[in-house]
Amino acid sequence: MVAVRVEKRRAKEVLEILKEKDLLDGKRKPIRDGNYVFFPVTNGELAKSLGLEVVDISLPMRPERQIYKNLADLLPKDIVERLGRLDVIGDIAVITIPEELMDRVEIVAQAIRKLYPQVKVIARRGFHEGKYRVRKLEVIWGEDRLETIHKENGVLIKIDLASVFFNPRMKGERYRIAQLVRDGEKILLPFAGVLPYALVIARMREVKITAVELNPRAVELAYENIELNKRWLKGKIEVIHGDVFKVLQELPEFDRVISPTPKGVDALSLALSKAKKYLHYYDFIHEDEIEAFRDRIIEECRRQGKECSVKVKKITDYKPHVYKVCADVEVKQNR
Repeated sequence: MVAVRVEKRRAKEVLEILKEKDLLDGKRKPIRDGNYVFFPVTNGELAKSLGLEVVDISLPMRPERQIYKNLADLLPKDIVERLGRLDVIGDIAVITIPEELMDRVEIVAQAIRKLYPQVKVIARRGFHEGKYRVRKLEVIWGEDRLETIHKENGVLIKIDLASVFFNPRMKGERYRIAQLVRDGEKILLPFAGVLPYALVIARMREVKITAVELNPRAVELAYENIELNKRWLKGKIEVIHGDVFKVLQELPEFDRVISPTPKGVDALSLALSKAKKYLHYYDFIHEDEIEAFRDRIIEECRRQGKECSVKVKKITDYKPHVYKVCADVEVKQNR
């Protein structure tokens, strides 16, 4: 096995060269020995042609799960610093990539495929558009499609990224909520989308879930997802196609309300009015306003004649100093 030997003072410089030339062997670990660093390479002759010292040395293998941790392990610094967030949804990778890097898409694609061999489509992230808050995506590599099946928390979720909103980074949060739910509950889920919350909960608990969604494509996929997972679901899911602000007016109270509220939408009063015991209300809040957000919920509880305890939890970063948060509200008493 071959490696390049470099002085420690040049280690970062040479590492960037190896990444740029796709020479770094990610299956083996670099080592330090005195004033030198040894980087494993895949092609000794090419490394020599770059003026690097090549030596025959045995370097330790990385555990399979540590071969590549992120794109910074695979791409030159000048590319990594200009890339934005990478999400993998089923076999589709969604990445923020500026216009000036579009001529280097193939290099980025190769790195993504090394991290996620299952990826068959890479899409460039645009802006949210329209009343359904769907993000505009452009396929820049691979198969020309934006439909996929995503696996999460023991369920399969069919998604059409051209038509519906889906956030894979909420996987842990969906699991957390499912763990709080108890068998026998009646649950209301406004803004239900393609049912990521409902499916995970119904997979784990014997409950009755009423899911409300306005986007017709999301409703269509919701029914497909129930069918796709029916053999594993303990709970029952009813899907209502309609405007949350109209449909909920006609519904009774539920043991638990879970409201993954879209950005810019205020459904707090309505969601709380339907919560008999628990409400999980999501919103986007500046870090300086979190306490005021909690106070607002307590005040709304009082206005509705309810005594509540409220805990606000940061879920994900949205932009600098702004977080997606979840207010876990327990209704202790209806006066």
